[in-house]
Amino acid sequence: MVREIRENRSKFFKVKCPDCENEQTVFEKASTVVNCIVCGKEIAIPTGGKAKFKAEIIADLT
Repeated sequence: MVREIRENRSKFFKVKCPDCENEQTVFEKASTVVNCIVCGKEIAIPTGGKAKFKAEIIADLT
């Protein structure tokens, strides 16, 4: 019997808002619109799978 090792396939990203340069953590597969907590600008939009980021990705937090 072959066992398949399942790894965590989802990631969190540290992103920087293009307007106010606030850094916050966002889930890779966000299911709702994510706004900057400081200025309110949209930084991630859900697409049905992985979110589309409108902010600069600073780090991959796996």
